[in-house]
Amino acid sequence: MSGTIVIGVDVGGTFTDVFVFNEATGQVETTKVPSTRGDQSKGFIEGIGRKVTDFADIRTVVHGTTVGTNALLERKGTRTGIITTEGFRDVLEMRRRDRPTTWGLRGAFVPVVARPDRVEVAERVLADGTILEAVDPEAVKRQARALAEAGCEAVCVFFINGYANPENERIAVEAVRSVWPTTYVTAATEILPEIREFERLSTATLNAYLQPVVSSYLDRLEQGLDAKGFDGELLIVQSNGGVMGVGTAKDFPVRTALSGPAAGVIAAQAIAAAAGFENIVTCDMGGTSFDVSLVAESVAALTPQTAIDFGMVVRTPMIEITTIGAGGGSIASLDASGLLTVGPESAGSDPGPVCYGLGNTRPTVTDANLILGRINPDRPIGGKLDRLDVDAAREAIRKNLSDLLGISVEEAAEAILRLANAKMAGAIRLVSIEKGHDPAKFAAMPFGGGGALHTGALIKEVGLGSALVPRFPGVTSALGCVVADMRHDRVQTVNRLLSSIDAVALGAELQSVADATESVVTSAGAAFARIDRVFEFDMLYLGQTHTVAVAVDPADGLTTEAIQTAFNTAYRTAYGRLLDGIPVRVMNYRVTVIGRRPAFDMAVFAPKDGKPADACRIGTRTVWAEGAFHQAGLYDRLSLAVGERIAGPAILEQPDTTIFVDPGLYAVVDSFGNLVIRPEV
Repeated sequence: MSGTIVIGVDVGGTFTDVFVFNEATGQVETTKVPSTRGDQSKGFIEGIGRKVTDFADIRTVVHGTTVGTNALLERKGTRTGIITTEGFRDVLEMRRRDRPTTWGLRGAFVPVVARPDRVEVAERVLADGTILEAVDPEAVKRQARALAEAGCEAVCVFFINGYANPENERIAVEAVRSVWPTTYVTAATEILPEIREFERLSTATLNAYLQPVVSSYLDRLEQGLDAKGFDGELLIVQSNGGVMGVGTAKDFPVRTALSGPAAGVIAAQAIAAAAGFENIVTCDMGGTSFDVSLVAESVAALTPQTAIDFGMVVRTPMIEITTIGAGGGSIASLDASGLLTVGPESAGSDPGPVCYGLGNTRPTVTDANLILGRINPDRPIGGKLDRLDVDAAREAIRKNLSDLLGISVEEAAEAILRLANAKMAGAIRLVSIEKGHDPAKFAAMPFGGGGALHTGALIKEVGLGSALVPRFPGVTSALGCVVADMRHDRVQTVNRLLSSIDAVALGAELQSVADATESVVTSAGAAFARIDRVFEFDMLYLGQTHTVAVAVDPADGLTTEAIQTAFNTAYRTAYGRLLDGIPVRVMNYRVTVIGRRPAFDMAVFAPKDGKPADACRIGTRTVWAEGAFHQAGLYDRLSLAVGERIAGPAILEQPDTTIFVDPGLYAVVDSFGNLVIRPEV
């Protein structure tokens, strides 16, 4: 592993983005290729091959993948069986007694595991960890054989209260593995040894459901890279913003559920910190979706769980991301009442927008941007097309929208963008205003292929203070793969009153878990600048259901008094007061080990030999904005020198994206090559 090239690859629904950094020369290169449906590894390797001749020169490849995400959304995981405690066959189906539509009269939910594939065995562990009834390994084997004969490829073993004592589950898993025809056997307590039976079962089941899909994909990817002569390290981005080795990803594929979007947030966080922006809203607009996340005081928002779709709950630490169906490929149409709608259906990369000329006849957001003059038809992104078909896009909007609405094609196209922008603005308000944040104190960071086309509209719609457009917006998620640290999280339910806990023994347990977790982090062979350990308790007053995160440090020895003091501080910060006379309970402990990868110097993006704005002006283009035609200046964005100022309306072009500076806004190039967009005073 002697190469000097580090590569980040983010595979989206439409494009595969590649970021190439040569550590020896400091050279940065980027490219985009259409994603290859069915086998993402083909587009992955093709994209790298466009920029790297000899794969032996590559030291590290870091991959943000949507294989797991798509398998969950499309219900294309493998047939999976569940072996569970007698009487708990339907936990997955009962959920939390929630409904797809809270106030609706109808709704249906089909779990990823059909009821015949959910079988029971006699065993019982009490909530305090006492084994009331030991499990019979032979009974487990009989059920496992029956599931395998029925066609199940993967199996999940889940026993009630397994978090309190995993012994029965451990014995059962050994029994299953002795007869199961594949390696795809998941133990719920290995995935999530945490209280709450539905969340634990859902997470473990989805892990089993994804294992064959993700493992086979990673196998093909490894084989494809090996065939090209690659002998470096391959790492996978996790939903929590860290990365992990391929072996860990195969064992815990559920941790890749939001892999791609998480990489973008990590890159945005690093870019913003270098540029002096503590508060940003990330706006990742690809071909299929619009992903929004909040970074406040340079810290990305984390959530302990998410729902990939209704009833498909994943409980594992991950970056909090809100996703809506508003991408460049989102299809615009009239609903049954004659009202305009945009998304969530997408044309994707195949057939793609109408202007691609690959068979789609329904207009998309990209088609609207094209006919309004914001996209250059002679410079399509991705390299597969020579030119975009403007006439076909106009005809699609005319036939499907403008003639039916009685308005011009330009007005219909603008209506598509206004509706798409409104949906995006709603997502931004959800993560900012509804969380108590003032959007005026935040900057939007648009990335993805289409995000920078809508920045100005979002500034005006939401009241954001500014926007920070990265040097390479179209491959920001791929950059995030390169800058992400390695991270591994462990959780264990304690569920005891603080007064009954042996703090010294618990501190020793935390250190032991951290040692084991660190061995997972270091097993991938990656180079680290340092390794950090983070310890937290989930704590609450007796009788409460919601916990607060309490930071502790067992290195100096834990005491009951120190834990109580830390809880008081955390609780007062969250709620402003303490509750006198009520005992405190420790629900869970959480151990996080982070391998800090060598710092990536954002100065590599600083414009070299930059030119004045006039020298970068390559013409003008007629654009439609705010109900009228305008003459917009056309600029080569990557040639602009630091400090150059561009007044809107203006279009800035580069290979991976196009940036539109709306009327009433201006853009300035900062010292890292970012474009800062603000309203004219």
